[in-house]
Amino acid sequence: MGVRGLQGFVGSTCPHICTVVNFKELAEHHRSKYPGCTPTIVVDAMCCLRYWYTPDSWICGGQWREYFSALRGFVKTFTAVGIKLIFFFDGMVEQDKRDEWVKRRLKNNREISRIFHYIKSHKEQPGRNMFFIPSGLAVFTRFALKTLGQETLCSLQEADYEVASYGLQHNCLGILGEDTDYLIYDTCPYFSISELCLESLDTIMLCREKLCESLGLCVADLPLLACLLGNDIIPEGMFESFRYKCLSSYTSVKENFDKKGNIILAVSDHISKVLHLYQGEKKLEELLPLGPNKALFYKGMASYLLPGQKSPWFFQKPKNVITLDKQVISMSSDPESRQEVPMCTDPESRQEVPMCTDPESRQEVSMCTDPESRQEVPMCTDPESRQEVPMCTGPESRQEVLMWTDSESRQEIIMYTGHESKQEVPVCTDPISKQEDSMCTHPEINQKLPIATDPEFKLICTNPEIKQEDPANMGLEIKQQVTMVSDTEILKVARAHHVQAESYLVYNIMSSGEIECSNTLEDELDQALPSQAFIYRPIRQRVYSLLLENCQDVASTCPAVKEWFVYPGNPLRHPDLVRPLQMTVPGGTPSLRILWLNQEPEIQVRRLDTLLACFNLASSREELQAVESPFQALCCLLIYLFVQVDTLCLEDLHAFIAQALCLQGKSTSQLVNLQPDYINSRAVQLGSLLVRGLTTLVLVNSACGFPWKMSDFMPWNVFDGKLFHQKYLQSEKGYAVEVLLEQNRSRLTKFHNLKAVVCKACMKENRRITGRVHWGSHHAGRWGRQGSGSHRTGSGYSRSGQGQPWRDQGPGSRQYEHDQWRRY
Repeated sequence: MGVRGLQGFVGSTCPHICTVVNFKELAEHHRSKYPGCTPTIVVDAMCCLRYWYTPDSWICGGQWREYFSALRGFVKTFTAVGIKLIFFFDGMVEQDKRDEWVKRRLKNNREISRIFHYIKSHKEQPGRNMFFIPSGLAVFTRFALKTLGQETLCSLQEADYEVASYGLQHNCLGILGEDTDYLIYDTCPYFSISELCLESLDTIMLCREKLCESLGLCVADLPLLACLLGNDIIPEGMFESFRYKCLSSYTSVKENFDKKGNIILAVSDHISKVLHLYQGEKKLEELLPLGPNKALFYKGMASYLLPGQKSPWFFQKPKNVITLDKQVISMSSDPESRQEVPMCTDPESRQEVPMCTDPESRQEVSMCTDPESRQEVPMCTDPESRQEVPMCTGPESRQEVLMWTDSESRQEIIMYTGHESKQEVPVCTDPISKQEDSMCTHPEINQKLPIATDPEFKLICTNPEIKQEDPANMGLEIKQQVTMVSDTEILKVARAHHVQAESYLVYNIMSSGEIECSNTLEDELDQALPSQAFIYRPIRQRVYSLLLENCQDVASTCPAVKEWFVYPGNPLRHPDLVRPLQMTVPGGTPSLRILWLNQEPEIQVRRLDTLLACFNLASSREELQAVESPFQALCCLLIYLFVQVDTLCLEDLHAFIAQALCLQGKSTSQLVNLQPDYINSRAVQLGSLLVRGLTTLVLVNSACGFPWKMSDFMPWNVFDGKLFHQKYLQSEKGYAVEVLLEQNRSRLTKFHNLKAVVCKACMKENRRITGRVHWGSHHAGRWGRQGSGSHRTGSGYSRSGQGQPWRDQGPGSRQYEHDQWRRY
């Protein structure tokens, strides 16, 4: 994460860059300098998850009550000294950073393999040196913070850019995180979460000005340095030979410094003594070995420029073309496309006009001037029809629209540029008046949504009445104005829920048709339990058909959703292409307008019916409605799991239900002191599997218009890892139900009621839950029942009727249908 080698360099070579500071003192100084303005810290939440997760146990699926308590203590400590916290979460993975995302996921897979090897060898949790955060931690942390009354936002692009932008625009006290990119951004001060002592509120401030002083650079040079060293956009190997050339000619190599430290010093020396000599006279591509990677390099450079900033390293900025509020960006992010962006000059307007040529389609995008609005209007030439298609622009929006075709994805892409940023000015008010500290809490939330197009990604025109209120705040990433749905009002609602961290994956599906899920504690050598990615896929497929409403028509051809889900054996070279799956809702599938916008009381029934249809459990509606909160959602999830996976047995069901009932009567301190006799690898997988099911419930509940309260399936209310592990070990040994329930008679009645609901619903699907002693041979390494009525989870792995083990199938980019194995 961040700039390659910079973290170690700062710690070992330039420790003076790090200064011990106290947040309480900084807040007092901020209040005296800006009277009436609440000191605010922007928190990069994804960087803080490891710091926040303080429970000793992490292997069993998560100690969620303990974690919630730790979060509450964190928030309370800052609130006590008058500091406001704004939390940002990653809401998407940008395409330029997908390779880096994949690399980290594959590295995590190797770590997970070592974890399971340790568990099987020692029957205990590995040490903290092998710590792996519990599944779903990022998702549930958002809801935990919102429950604690904190402002929690989800990004529409890379979170670090939005964090840095927010900190700069809102005059924040600083940024709290653990990412050296915050040393590169020219924004407010950067504080380390890993060095934070919560009791004293002391931490380390990393000063970019001192870094520049040590390297002989200015702040405006830091993006160039970051790209030459390598970051999440620029692969480390791109400038490897260049760095060694700098090192070989560097005369001040320090013997006591490590190799990476000397490379950073050498590259900085080259920038200050060589590149500065030609700055403003020669283009960077004449001074650096960019080759075919020029576009990617410039995009990496520009990714550090915040709204209103510009770089002195861009030799000649094209006018009114690829500028967002004085920000320069590259026309293409594809390093392999080798696209050049030639400039031609219009003799009448005397303005440079971009010509973007797709090497495959030979399609050119030229600019013409609208005589009425006096704006440049891009003209798109169709190579087949040879007709020029004007792109609509709005005279009121004062924006130009640029379109070109990406050579790899074959998608037409729109780019908005603005003459005026029209940024809203933050207004600090007296915190006692309980007024907001700024006019806009998030730069993206007030921006109007793009017009969606048909699912085949063919963009024709934007709506001239749609105004982009603040194009600068779109950031430097080229925005694909292509969506999977056609209802802009619905898309706007989904976007608002996304930004306010009230939903999960819904907006990603509707806007880009691409989602991802990180690693889960799953044993790749265990053939008996399938990956959560496959088990919950049929639910996601039904959600796709709900969110992509044109897919509900049988005759229509709906595009597949790209799933980047991590599971054992998946090299993640390509996404899995998963098509929507139709579902049956009593009375017909309601539209999203009905589910999301209609406030009539009777619609709540339809929302619930739709949710149950996503799990294919409409027939069990009455039984589930009779279950009290918060067990209704849990029962729904358990029914689905036991219908899907035949290697789950009665003892597993007893453990799941017993831990949920016993959790209600336990305090956080009791859970802290709980210690399972030993660690069982299968129980570890089951704990993670259930938690991933809870995140799936968040997705379904969001898509269906929130028929259930989110609190009903927050893990701190229904699941505790150690408690489940204890109940699993007891159940596996054949302990009586009374023992599992800790001799509590009131729980016994609830236990039998919940068990009856699950077993009855499973019987409707011809699934009889038996004890382990009744298992047949087909449970040894298979999942899903054999026979004409059986199926897998609809993962699309078209297997033969012999019941081939699920892990034998190789992943790829093929399209996945709901295949012949389907049980429903």
